[in-house]
Amino acid sequence: MSASLEETVPTGDSAPPPPPVGKGPVHPGGRRGEGVVLNAFSHGFLALWAVLIVLPLLWLVLSSFKTDAQIGGSAFGWPQNWDPGVFSRAWEKGIGDYFLNTVVVLVFSVPLTMLLGSMAAYVLARYEFWGNRFLYYFFVAGAMFPVFLALVPLFFMVRRLDMLNTYQGLVLVYVAYSMPFTVFFMHAFFRTLPTAVFEAAVLDGASHTRTFFQVMLPMAKPGLLSVGIFNTLGQWNQYILPTVLMQPQSGDDPERYVLTQGLIQLQQQQGYASDLPVLFAGVTIAMVPMLVVYLSFQRQVQAGLTSATLK
Repeated sequence: MSASLEETVPTGDSAPPPPPVGKGPVHPGGRRGEGVVLNAFSHGFLALWAVLIVLPLLWLVLSSFKTDAQIGGSAFGWPQNWDPGVFSRAWEKGIGDYFLNTVVVLVFSVPLTMLLGSMAAYVLARYEFWGNRFLYYFFVAGAMFPVFLALVPLFFMVRRLDMLNTYQGLVLVYVAYSMPFTVFFMHAFFRTLPTAVFEAAVLDGASHTRTFFQVMLPMAKPGLLSVGIFNTLGQWNQYILPTVLMQPQSGDDPERYVLTQGLIQLQQQQGYASDLPVLFAGVTIAMVPMLVVYLSFQRQVQAGLTSATLK
């Protein structure tokens, strides 16, 4: 019996090598073929998406150099008269004032949004206290609240504060409506920062304020830059809020239209004597700064969006 067992159990060099772990038979045209098809589909979809974005922007810029007759005759034709004076004409017709009003509002609203949003997110992410989760979900719920539902009470609230058609009124409203997304984004980012650095700062005797501004906030710079770009784009392109809150309340009240309002106002002022190249030039002036900002900081935005998942 023992002899038969010795014959059946392979020993030494006669034992066959174990099969490779996790590797099965390779089927020709299997996973590799699926990967090629998936890459081709994804690249094709991205190329189509790029064309759908770039072509309208290119058509918009080229239409700024056309005349009304050329736009009416061939909307997709090449401009015959490259006259950059249309941009100065659009600037003088009010785009310059609208541009300045928008910049004034964003100079105050975006930094305030980033400061208050990052402070709230830091406290909710780093300190445990009663009601922490309730406050966090309260902020997050604000992102799901449609702005259209609050326009009427918001109008009366701002009017009672005597802030209609004022920069400070629009700044406060922008900050309030940008806080939910800022807190949601920065809360996730602050939770990924190493706790050892925070504990070392506390052991060195740093106060909570100093720890936040000198230690944690500089470490969150990629996230701050990313959410700052998104807030800038959102507030720059906002239309419904300034339309409700930035209307002259009397004959002596000056117009403080932002760019989105100003473009509509420019179109309405033209009436039957349309000047489409000026309108296209105004849209181009409103669009170019945001393109420059995003293209200049796209790497930082991508780093801020992916750093939380890599830590």
